[in-house]
Amino acid sequence: MPVPELTAEQRRAALEKAAASRCALELPVDLVLADSFSASAQRRPLDGVEVPQGWMGLDIGPRSAAAYAETIAGAGTVFWNGPMGAFELEPFAAGTRTVAEAVAAAPGVTVVGGGDSVAALAAFGLQNEVTHLSTGGGAALELIEGRALPGVVALA
Repeated sequence: MPVPELTAEQRRAALEKAAASRCALELPVDLVLADSFSASAQRRPLDGVEVPQGWMGLDIGPRSAAAYAETIAGAGTVFWNGPMGAFELEPFAAGTRTVAEAVAAAPGVTVVGGGDSVAALAAFGLQNEVTHLSTGGGAALELIEGRALPGVVALA
């Protein structure tokens, strides 16, 4: 399923928050486009992120994937939530595969949250190569955000 487009204001706010938090927010610099959500779709690479009318971005491009893998390789802890593209369609799996392989090879603690991320690891045979797996991606994000989770509160 394609991800909804963020507004310019939402993108700007995210970048400002990251900068204020001393966090590096790395955005894609290239994409793999398709004319439909299908494994048989016409596809083409895009050096940039401005998707033309009639096309959709279904994967990050090879430069983005390599940059993410390099960052992951140097991380002490990796928290991954969400695939890079439509990995379930083979022509659009390369970005997610590159990131999954980097997470699996990372020397530090690796936490993968979210059913799609777990499914991607399983599809690539890497599910046993990470420290922790959780299909509760949204709940995992809320937990690290400091929110009280109803199920955890009920157990306390």
